Amino acid sequence: MAVSFNETTVPALPAGDGALRQRLLGNERLAGSNIALDRLTLNAGARLPIDVPRASLVWCLMLDGDATLVAADRTDRLSDAHAAFMPPGYRATLAADKGATLILAEIPNAGRFDPNFDSHPPEFRLIDWTREPVLDSEHDARKRIYLATPKLSGTTAIRGEMILYPPGTSAPNHHHEGAEHFMYFLRGRGTAWASEKPFDVRRGDVVCYADRERHYLKAANDDEMVFAEFFVPGVYKTVWADPSKVCTWQPTGRDIMGRRPVREIKAHSSADIVAPADV
Repeated sequence: MAVSFNETTVPALPAGDGALRQRLLGNERLAGSNIALDRLTLNAGARLPIDVPRASLVWCLMLDGDATLVAADRTDRLSDAHAAFMPPGYRATLAADKGATLILAEIPNAGRFDPNFDSHPPEFRLIDWTREPVLDSEHDARKRIYLATPKLSGTTAIRGEMILYPPGTSAPNHHHEGAEHFMYFLRGRGTAWASEKPFDVRRGDVVCYADRERHYLKAANDDEMVFAEFFVPGVYKTVWADPSKVCTWQPTGRDIMGRRPVREIKAHSSADIVAPADV
């Protein structure tokens, strides 16, 4: 059965000068997990050291506020529109003058999930997801924005996307094979099903589905539901309970603000095991 809990149930522990860390996922909660997921709160004036182990990959998504990421060779300003990929051995300080929150995922021994990881390790990358293309679902009103793909992060060790469900929208029943699958709910509320058993979901919830566990979701009739989901490794298979519901994601030619996006993505099927070159 899926594991589901809200971030408010996880204690916040000191993690640096003015920073707090909530360990949402890890071996303490899921034995044998290949990912550690933290929620970090940076109070005004906080300074948090970032030190990525030599064999690890770190990915983060800003939730609110602003912060500055200061490394030896560059300084980057992060807002709630940004996701960052931090390669093995990356060192920096994350500073927040007025406060910020973010989720941060570490994949230890990431080379297990990417045959090119050691010979061609990914570089630091910062993306503004609000400028990325919005894709429309073929069968329903869902929308997708990619957050972590081979094109964006330079590795197949992780794959992630933001999924938007307009009020009342639901998705077909399906399961995934070959990857850990986690969801973090950014806003809204709705119902999730795991092996046909329903449970409520809301902002701040984390849901973890077991490999091959059937699942689907529905947004509340009066509320848009948005979540970030990610997979480790980023190469896996998706199987639908009803094969006629296999979803093709269609390009819209715009970003989430209605502007021309920074790149284009062609239509593609969620049945694809390997991401198309433009994803």
